[in-house]
Amino acid sequence: MAVYTNIGAEQMAQIIAEFDVGALVSAKGIAEGVSNSNWLVETEGTGSPSQRFILTVYESRTDIGDLPFFLGLLDHLADHGCPVPRTIHDRDNRPFRLHEGKALALIEFLPGVSVSEPSAAQARAVGAALAQTHLAAASYDAHRDNDMGLATWRALLTDCGEAGLASINPDLGRIINEELPFLADNWPADLPRGVIHADLFPDNVLMRGDDVAGLIDFYFACNDLLAYDVAVTHAAWCFSSDGRRFDTALSHALLEGYESVRPLADEERRALPILARGAAMRFIATRAYDWLHTPDDALVTRKDPLAFARRLAFYADPANSGIFAGGPDGTQTETE
Repeated sequence: MAVYTNIGAEQMAQIIAEFDVGALVSAKGIAEGVSNSNWLVETEGTGSPSQRFILTVYESRTDIGDLPFFLGLLDHLADHGCPVPRTIHDRDNRPFRLHEGKALALIEFLPGVSVSEPSAAQARAVGAALAQTHLAAASYDAHRDNDMGLATWRALLTDCGEAGLASINPDLGRIINEELPFLADNWPADLPRGVIHADLFPDNVLMRGDDVAGLIDFYFACNDLLAYDVAVTHAAWCFSSDGRRFDTALSHALLEGYESVRPLADEERRALPILARGAAMRFIATRAYDWLHTPDDALVTRKDPLAFARRLAFYADPANSGIFAGGPDGTQTETE
């Protein structure tokens, strides 16, 4: 969610007219995130109340060929009662259109707020909602391999270069060079697989009080280990945003919520420590790459890769090996 593509008012009105959702009233660029260009769009029809939508233009990281998978998944999950937005098809019943060589789609707007300081009750609800999508997506026929796996992490970090990584932090290259071989040698394979979100950060969840109102931004969704999705969500929700503080109560609540809907197999729970280290490395890689390659004039908020280097250090510390099995004690642990 960022703005790389500029669309003028007249062009925006023409685009919205193709979706038969009323006349354009306003469109505001959304700066959060790093992958695609997004606007909050408001429309109004004759004699009808205003409506809100999210317009997304897909940038270079999103392959147009993947859009039928992503957008079809949204509609499938919505049909199965999951709290996700539906796609708005255009007048020709297409889920996306092309604009100057880039694909764009209009998505239902769901009311709610993204929390920056989640409570245990909210973490529990997110865990349950994630498990709900895993079960619902089991009947989704489309398939997409995870193109953000270990080989991609390695390629992105190689593109950063040793000097680039050192410009972020002098120790970052050493950490990566030690961790990548370990992950390659120890990554689990024989675990339950299915469609995963793969990016369920707090800013991709809309809350209304303690309830999940919407899960959004499925543009990294793919088929992979279900427990890896749990590990990604754990890394995203159970630390302070800078990665300096781990919250045991949030960790327990998230896992408890997930298992209230889909209990983890024993082998999945045993694999969570290594999967969490992989989740941390995945976001070190993409954040470091974006930190060094995001255009200076893009309306975008760059995200600190060191926040996940701290998470990685926490997960790799043998003293923390029991966090995926322990009960809540309401404590927060400093990671440095």
